[in-house]
Amino acid sequence: MEPNTPKRRAAHGLPSDVTSFVGRRHEIAEVKALLAKSRLVTLTGFGGVGKTRLASRTAMEVQRAFADGVWFVDLSAMSDPGMLAPALMEVLEVEEQSNRQPIEPVAEYLADKKGLLILDNCEHLLQDCAILAELLLAGADGLRIIATSREPLRIAGERTMVVHPLPVPDSAADLSPQALAEVDAVRLFLERAEAVVPGFAITEANRDAVEQICRRLDGIPLAIELAAVRLRALSVHQLVDRLEDRFKMLTTGSRTATRRQQTLRALVDWSYALCTAPQRLLWARASVFHGGLDLSAAEAVCAGDGIAAEDVLDLISGLVEKSVLVREEHEGQVRYRLLDTVREYGLDRLAESGGQQEMRRRHREFYRGLARLAGGPALGGEQALLLRRLRLDHANLRAALRSALEEGDPEDGLRMAVDLLYHWRMSNQIREGRRWLQAGLARVTGPCETRGWALAGASWLAIMMGDVPAAVAMTDEARRLGERLRLGHLLAYVALYAGMACVHQDEIPTAVKLYEEALAAHRAAGDERGEVVTLTRLCMTYDRYGDPRRGVAAGEEAVRICDARGEGWHRSYAVMALGVVAWRQGEITRATALEKETLRHTSALGDRAGMGIAMEVLAWISASKGDPERAATLLGALRTLWRRAEAPLMQYGNLVRYHEQCEARIRDCLGEPAFLAALEQGARLSFDEALAYAMEERTPDGRAPKALEAARASPLTRRETEIAGLVAEGLSNKAIAARLVIAQRTAEGHIEHILSKLGFHSRAQIAVWVAEQDRLGVS
Repeated sequence: MEPNTPKRRAAHGLPSDVTSFVGRRHEIAEVKALLAKSRLVTLTGFGGVGKTRLASRTAMEVQRAFADGVWFVDLSAMSDPGMLAPALMEVLEVEEQSNRQPIEPVAEYLADKKGLLILDNCEHLLQDCAILAELLLAGADGLRIIATSREPLRIAGERTMVVHPLPVPDSAADLSPQALAEVDAVRLFLERAEAVVPGFAITEANRDAVEQICRRLDGIPLAIELAAVRLRALSVHQLVDRLEDRFKMLTTGSRTATRRQQTLRALVDWSYALCTAPQRLLWARASVFHGGLDLSAAEAVCAGDGIAAEDVLDLISGLVEKSVLVREEHEGQVRYRLLDTVREYGLDRLAESGGQQEMRRRHREFYRGLARLAGGPALGGEQALLLRRLRLDHANLRAALRSALEEGDPEDGLRMAVDLLYHWRMSNQIREGRRWLQAGLARVTGPCETRGWALAGASWLAIMMGDVPAAVAMTDEARRLGERLRLGHLLAYVALYAGMACVHQDEIPTAVKLYEEALAAHRAAGDERGEVVTLTRLCMTYDRYGDPRRGVAAGEEAVRICDARGEGWHRSYAVMALGVVAWRQGEITRATALEKETLRHTSALGDRAGMGIAMEVLAWISASKGDPERAATLLGALRTLWRRAEAPLMQYGNLVRYHEQCEARIRDCLGEPAFLAALEQGARLSFDEALAYAMEERTPDGRAPKALEAARASPLTRRETEIAGLVAEGLSNKAIAARLVIAQRTAEGHIEHILSKLGFHSRAQIAVWVAEQDRLGVS
C-alpha cells in the first residue's frame, strides 16, 4: 500500500485512488475488527508507511455500515488549531453561525448521525485533535472515528494499531522472479516502475537489485515510490548503487503531495521536528546500534551529556509513540529497532554533532563487557540466558568487533572474538566466528596469551566445520605458545580440542589420553565448564574404546556437576552422550528417554546442533527397533536441520559412522523408492512438526502426531494439485497450459506457487511428492 498519491475528492469525501492499492488485506481486517470494538481507532506508524491509504480503503469497505456517511478531513497542511472546526464544517457542509463557536454546530449536526469520520495527519495538532475527538464522541453515540497520526491521541476508549512497512523479501530466501513479484513491497515497486518504464518486469538479471531496493528502503511505500520514479533516468542496478545516500537520491515526489511527502528527507525531517530536544538526542545516539537495542543497552550507551539515565525509559517511550522506534518482543524480551532509513538519518545528525566517535566507543565497550561475561569459565543457568540475549544482539556484536579490530585495540578485539566462542556455537554462526578469529589473528601476530586462546578457539570451530587439518595446525601452535608462556589453563583446552581432532582421525587411544590430560588440567584450574565438556567427550570415547562402564561414569559425573550449578545446556549434551552409550549397549528404552530429554532442552534454547544430535540418535534407535520408515523420515528432517545449524554431525567425529550405518540399514530395508519418499516426507516437516514427530507426541487415540498428519495433507489448492499431477506426468509448462487451456505464464505462476508451498526447488521434487501423496492416499 502506498501513501500520498495525487487525489481528487469523491462524493463521500474520501480521496479517490488514482493508483492501485497493494497488499494490506490483514491490516484492513484488523482495522475493521477494532472499529467493531471501539469508537476511536488511531493508526500510527512512521511517515510514508501508508496510514492514509489504509484508513481510506477501510472506510470504502465499511461505508455501507454508516447510513449517514463517511467524512474525510485532511489536516496535513493545517498549522492553526483554530481551523480544525471550520475544516470539519466544510467537509460536513454545516453552515457557520456567527453567534456560536464553530465546534457547536458540528457537534449538533453529528449528534444523531451514524457515521465514520477520518481525521488524517493529526500528529502536529495532537492535543487539539484529542480534545476534538473526545468532545465529538461524547455527544454522538453513532459516531466512529479513524485517526491517522505518528503517535496516539491518548484519550479514553482509544484503540491503536501500528501500521508497519510492507513485507520485504527474506534475505535468506532464493525466490524466482515470479515468486519475488508476489511480495508486497516488490509488487508495489513493480507496479510503479511499470508506470514509469512501460514493460518493466522482474527478471533473473535484475531480481537481486529489485530485492535490495525494497529491503534497503525498509518496505516504506513512499520511499519505494520515490525510488521507482528514478527509473526514468537510471537502471535498477544504478539505483541500488546510489541508495548509499538515499536522502539525496529520493527527491522527486508527486507535485500534488504535501511538501514533506515530496522527498524522503523532508518526510523524516517532519518526524524529527515533532520530537523534543532530548528525544532528538536519543534518536541520534541510538543510531549507533545495529539491528536493535534493549533498555539496558540504551541506558549504558546513550545516557550522559544531556540525557539522565533515569530519563532514558521515558524518552524511549516517547520515540516509540512517535513511531521513530519500533517496539518488538523476542523470546520474552522487549527490544527497540530503528528502520534503516530512520537510523541513517540519526547517524547524519550524530555526525553533525561531532559525537559519533564517542558513541561508537561506548557501544563497543558495552558489548565487549557482555562478551566478557559470556566467555567466563563459570558454570550456571545464567550463561544460557546471556547467550540467548547475545543471539538477539548479533548485529551489534558484529559491529563492536569490527570497531575493536579496526579502531580500538586489535588484541582486545581478538579476545572479544574468543569470549564469544559459545555465542558462535549457540547462534549457529560457526563460519562467521572463525572468520573473526582469523581476522584478529592476522592483526595480533606476536606470542601473547590472547593469540594462544584465539588459536585454540579457532581450532574448535574448525573441527565443527570438519576442517581437521587446519584444527591440528592451530592446536599445535597454541600448545607451543601455552608451554612457552606457561599457561596451564590454555593447555587444558588445547588438549581437549586436540582430542576432538584425534577422534575425527580415528585415533581413539590418543584421544582418550588427551581428554584425560585435559580433565586433570581443568580440575586444577577450577574450570567446571571445561571439566563438564571434557567428561561429555570422554563418555562417548570411553565407550568407543571398549569401556562403556567408564563412559557412563564420566557422563553421570558431568550431569552431577551441572545439577549442582543449575546448568542446563551443557547438561543436555552430557545426557545426549549417555543416550548414545545406552543405545550402543542395547538399552533402547533408556536411550530413547535420554535423547528426548536432550531434545526438549536444546529445542527450548533454539540450539539446532543439539537438536540435530538428539534427533540423529533417535533415528538410529528407530532403525534398531525395526522401524526403518520412521528412521528415514527423521533423517530427512535432519538434512534441513543440519544445513541450517552450520555445525554438522561431523563435529562429533565418532558419531558419523553410526549415521552412515543407519542410512545403509534402512535403505536396504525399505528399498530405494520408499527410502527416498520417506526422506522427502521428513524434509517437508517444519521445525515444530519435526520436533513433534521426534518426540512421538501422539493424540489420546494413538494417531500419529497432528503435525505429521498436517504435513501429509496436501497444502495445495485443487488447481495446483491438478497441475502438480501433470508435472509428475512429465508435461512441460507449455503442454500443461495447452491441456488446461490457460496461458503459459499462468501455468508457470501456479508451478512457482507449488514449489514455494512445498519448499521445493525442482519439478523432480514435485513428482516425488505426488507419488508419495498417492501412496498415502491423500487427495
